[in-house]
Amino acid sequence: MNIPNILTILRFLLIPVFAYFLSSRNYLVAVLLFLAGGLTDVLDGYVARKYNLITSWGKIADPLADKLMQITAVVILSLVLKIIPIELVLVILAKEALMGLGALVLYRQKKYVVSANWYGKMTTVIFYLAIIMLIFDEPFGRWRLLGIAVNQFVFLIAVAAALFAFFMYFRSYLRIKQEKH
Repeated sequence: MNIPNILTILRFLLIPVFAYFLSSRNYLVAVLLFLAGGLTDVLDGYVARKYNLITSWGKIADPLADKLMQITAVVILSLVLKIIPIELVLVILAKEALMGLGALVLYRQKKYVVSANWYGKMTTVIFYLAIIMLIFDEPFGRWRLLGIAVNQFVFLIAVAAALFAFFMYFRSYLRIKQEKH
């Protein structure tokens, strides 16, 4: 067990604590935990690359921890806090399920572990920003852009970025599936 993997495990452990505080409407603590999760993500990736501590487990667990944190946030923001329409949550869940299934197929058939790309990282950053803006509805829900609350607008950009990332990963998936072993 190396430091990046320990940080990833810590991120998994933060998820239920974050969920509790967000559901309890203790927004400051929830955001601090959410940011701590994001910080450990950046830190584990940096340490893993700098000290060549990249593991297959880390390649799988790291993005899984990120996705679970984000999904936990959007589900609570939708079902508990009623800030996000459930339809957008379903789009995100379908995208993540399809990407997870595709990654599993590639691993089982070709022993290929899908790594994060720039568009996946970009989407994660936009989602973190959108989720924090949604949690702090004041003042972000009061400000308008094109007739839409700014926090909702940024969330729509995050969903669009997620769909773009899905399209890009799907293209890569098809290319990898067609390659001969």
